[in-house]
Amino acid sequence: MKNPTNRFKAALKAGQHQTGIWNTIGGNTVPELLGGAGFDWVLIDCEHAPIETVEVLPALQAVAANGSSSAIVRPADNDPALFKRILDMGAQTLLVPYVQSAEEAAKAVEAMRYGPLGIRGMAGMTRATRYGKVDDYFETASDELCLIVQVETLEGLANLEAIAQTDGVDAVFIGPADLSASMGLPGQMNHPDVVTAIEKAFARLKTLGVPVGIMALDPDVADKYIALGSAFTAVGVDLVMLADSVEALRRRFDNA
Repeated sequence: MKNPTNRFKAALKAGQHQTGIWNTIGGNTVPELLGGAGFDWVLIDCEHAPIETVEVLPALQAVAANGSSSAIVRPADNDPALFKRILDMGAQTLLVPYVQSAEEAAKAVEAMRYGPLGIRGMAGMTRATRYGKVDDYFETASDELCLIVQVETLEGLANLEAIAQTDGVDAVFIGPADLSASMGLPGQMNHPDVVTAIEKAFARLKTLGVPVGIMALDPDVADKYIALGSAFTAVGVDLVMLADSVEALRRRFDNA
C-alpha cells in the first residue's frame, strides 16, 4: 500500500487556508469529537496539557476515526526521542515549540529524517508503516511528513529568516503568548507592540514564501490574521471552550 497522503501538508503547498482547534483534554473521546467537528486540523498538545506521549496514539486513532481532520502533534520539547515515538505512532505533522535559531530548527529536521540525512530510528512494525504494509516506507516517509517550528521569542524573531529557510522546515507558527512574555508584556497578546511584531513576522515570512500559522481565540482577531495571510489558524481550545460554556450556563441561572 502507498504511504497515506498528508492532507495538511498538501493544503499548505496548495495555499489553502486551514482552520484548526487545540486538543488539551486527554483520552480519546474529546479528540474523536473534535476530529468530527469539521475543522481542517486538530492539534494534540503534549507541551502545555497533561497529555503524555503514550496518550498520543489513541488520540491519533480517535481523530482519524471520522476521516475529516488532519492531526498535528506538539511534543513537549525539541527532543529526538519524543519525535521518534510520536512519528512511529503515525503522526505525520509535528509542531515543535520554542525554536529560537536555525541550529534548533536543523535539530528538529534531523530528528524527522532517517539516516543518512537524519537520526530517526528505524522500526518496521509501527502504525506509521501501517504495521509493515506501506511499500518502501523508509524511502518515502519524508514525502508525507510535515515540520512546523514555533517561533515565540524575540530571539526567534531575530533569527526568523534563518529558521524559516532551514531545509526541511515546512511552516512557521507564531506563538503570541510566549512572545508577549519575551517582550516584557506577559499575557498581553493584543498589545500594540506584540501585534506589530506579529504582523512584521507575517510580512517577512510572506516575502520568503513560507507558510505561517497562529492561534487567535478571538474570532475578530482570527479574521484579521487570516486576512494578513495566516495559512493555518487555531481558533479554539477545547478546555477554554468548556470553561466558557460552564461559566455561561452558571450565570444564566445566577438569579434563579
